[in-house]
Amino acid sequence: MDFAAAEKRVQELRKMIEKHSYQYYVLDNPSISDFEYDKLLHELLDLETEFPALDSENSPTRRVGGMALNTFAPVRHEVQMGSLQDVFSTEDLVAFDERVREKIEHPVYIVEPKIDGLSVSLEYRDGGFVRGSTRGDGITGEDVSENLKTVRSIPLTLREKLPFIEVRGEVYMPRASFEKVVTRQIENEEEPFKNPRNAAAGSLRQKDSKVTAQRGLDIFVFNIQQVEGKTLTAHKQSLEYLQALGFKVIPSFKAFDNIADAIEEVERIGQNRYAFPFDIDGAVIKVDDFAQRETLGATSKFPKWAVAFKYPPEEKESTLLDIEIKVGRTGALTPTAVFEPITLAGTTVSRAVLHNQDFINEKGISVGDRIVVRKAGDIIPEVVAVAQHQEGKAPYQIPHLCPSCGSVAEREEGEAVLRCVNMACPAQVARNLTHFASRDAMDIDGLGPAIVHQLLEAGLVHSAADLYELKAEALAKLDRMGEKSAQNLVDALAKSKTRDLSRLIFALGIRGIGQRASQLLAQRFGDIDAILAATAEEIATIDGYGDIMAESAADFFALEQNRQLIERLRALGLNMKCEIAPAEDTLAGKTFVLTGTLPTMARSEAKALIEAAGGKVSGSVSKKTDYVVAGEEAGSKLTKANELGVAVIDEAELLKLLGK
Repeated sequence: MDFAAAEKRVQELRKMIEKHSYQYYVLDNPSISDFEYDKLLHELLDLETEFPALDSENSPTRRVGGMALNTFAPVRHEVQMGSLQDVFSTEDLVAFDERVREKIEHPVYIVEPKIDGLSVSLEYRDGGFVRGSTRGDGITGEDVSENLKTVRSIPLTLREKLPFIEVRGEVYMPRASFEKVVTRQIENEEEPFKNPRNAAAGSLRQKDSKVTAQRGLDIFVFNIQQVEGKTLTAHKQSLEYLQALGFKVIPSFKAFDNIADAIEEVERIGQNRYAFPFDIDGAVIKVDDFAQRETLGATSKFPKWAVAFKYPPEEKESTLLDIEIKVGRTGALTPTAVFEPITLAGTTVSRAVLHNQDFINEKGISVGDRIVVRKAGDIIPEVVAVAQHQEGKAPYQIPHLCPSCGSVAEREEGEAVLRCVNMACPAQVARNLTHFASRDAMDIDGLGPAIVHQLLEAGLVHSAADLYELKAEALAKLDRMGEKSAQNLVDALAKSKTRDLSRLIFALGIRGIGQRASQLLAQRFGDIDAILAATAEEIATIDGYGDIMAESAADFFALEQNRQLIERLRALGLNMKCEIAPAEDTLAGKTFVLTGTLPTMARSEAKALIEAAGGKVSGSVSKKTDYVVAGEEAGSKLTKANELGVAVIDEAELLKLLGK
């Protein structure tokens, strides 16, 4: 194909793909199959690769993620991205209406669901997407354009070539996507996202947009911040115009000429909140007419023409039928409550994690009790309290025997959990192999929990080293594998051999040694031989390590079976050297405590940024704490910081300390 023909075909493909993306991701009404859609996308990608001059910043192929970023550039919002005043009762809504009517006559209210996500700004010039940014503090946000391009419901080109338009929307993670992400995190014994909002915030601020593309984010657009070439006079009119431009707008927006009907709609949305496939935490009432909004004005914090009604969390009682024990990757015995099924937050639930023995003792939980259950973040079931205790029964005690292998389970000093001490415990082996193959460890594509269990049942593997001796012929005999999938897995295993030593250390699953600690250990000693020769005292000199972490690492590498495993992995060709440059020392010597919900990132992300800059993150506030980083709903840690006179900062101030 010559250049002219390729250019014509590229234009045709882009129009077709954008049309089908809109039908699928905005209208939820696809007209072609996923297979046909993927064929069009791959054809476009092939042409852009063959003819680089035809590539475009707003090509649909950017939806799968682009180059990884080192940092996010600051963006100053010309129109401030403010927040709304929260109200919690119908009396508050009536009072709002009275204040409005003191200044204007005949207000019309628009009522719409309040999506629980992350506010962003989208900017377009001449109909093309040019920049997307987070809300930040309302005045300054961060440029996350590449990550926003992966959100498939965001149009990259508008249906009308306006000179300029900036819109505001809410990026969110649908419940189905959130449950998949959390399931994967729990399987890998990682700290799961607290709720879909935190998950969306963490996903949108990934340095690698390919990771963002895999998280299944979506968006609703709900406001025009500024526009050139179009005059609009009311909110409902602007939402209808946004729809005409190709945006996915806030669902179920309705107009009412009196507060009684508006309140009825707020209550209707609340009653049906769990029917939505995404989280809402309230409903918003806004004055429709823009001129009337100008008359009403704003306080220093909030506009006077709108309020956000917040719904309380739903809690229900049930009878505790049983407590089951599961064995984790590190041998931890985790109790799970099994109770009579109840409908909670729109779904039927019958199980909730009870964490550990201390949690059970604190709540006084025993089988047969009436318990109070809610969903944390409206997603993860949790036991809140005991409503009615079985008279004369003591709290349930976790057995000191492993339910998987029957070995003794022990509770080490300073720990809250019981652990199976048998290294060959089948439950531990399965979870260890799953962790070894996970994205943050050796990143072996195609080796998930289901395949791991098949490999173990077939007797093909007993340790991580056995993975690298697998043959495609043997793999192809597994259920639903096939020759192509088998070869792909063998290729993925071969590719993983080149991972940095820090990834291998993390993959080995040393208790108490996470990603950051694995990286610090690899950077300090440089190669596996130096680590094998290191003492606990030498490891403890690493900034960020304590005595317990150092002893855990030293004990692991001193065990003969672990040394034999490492030697097998070395013989099989795995990289045993660290090639990651040491971290910056911007925050060296500083100790931080994180509390509450941060506006644009998960606490785990903030922790990683602090540690990458040489700082330490502690779980409790003391006189040695330098900074407490406080977000929304900060609790006792903030109170203690104020009592001790510890400096309290917000996310924006933390980013300034980091030089970002």
